[in-house]
Formats: sequence, structure tokens, C-alpha cells
Amino acid sequence: MFENVSMLDLVARLLFGGMFVFVGLRNIGNAKMLAGMMTARGVRLAEPVLWAGISLQILAGLMVIADFHLVYAASALVLFMVATLPMFHNFWNYQGMERTSRFNSFVGAFLLASNLLLLISRSQ
Repeated sequence: MFENVSMLDLVARLLFGGMFVFVGLRNIGNAKMLAGMMTARGVRLAEPVLWAGISLQILAGLMVIADFHLVYAASALVLFMVATLPMFHNFWNYQGMERTSRFNSFVGAFLLASNLLLLISRSQ
């Protein structure tokens, strides 16, 4: 699996995919709060949808690390981020410092999605 892989590529995939695994694991501890937020924003069946998202973050993150079906893993994460970005990083609904904080989170998530697209384009 890791034959002829540069150390830089391996470290990059470990950090990038590992970030999704870490966030997915962290979301397990925040599941009750996140499901409440999703319900408040009109998501039907919020708990099963949340657990599907957490599972996707962890599984696709591990797939990125292992370079296993990388295009599928990165594509699934892009779709996940497109769905979750406006729900969890809705800076436009806030004012002042809270808006700035949420905007920064939005930009960070947008940057991750764009890097996933770059990863997909370089894997084809």
C-alpha cells in the first residue's frame, strides 16, 4: 500500500485525512449538541443523518490516509462539506465578533473543500 510513496506525501495524507478522523471522533462527543443544532435548522432525522456524517468523516479520512480509493473518499468529503458548510458555518446570521469567528470557520472549511478538489484533480 505504501510502496514508492514519498515521505512528504505520506505525512500530508496523514495530516489531512487525520484531521477528518479527529473531527469525526470529536463529533461523537458532541453528538447530542450537534443533533440539536441540526434539528433546530430543520434537518429531518437529525440523529441518523449526524451519525452517517460522522461515519463518513472517519471512514473517508482513513481512506485518504491509506490512499485507498482516494477520489471516492475526497469526493464524498467534498459533498459532505457542501452540505454542512452553510448549516454549521452560517456567519451571515451573526453580528460582531461572533460573525467574525464564524466567518473564519467558514473560510477554513471552504479551504479544506478546495484542497479536496485539488487532491481529486491530481489523483486522476
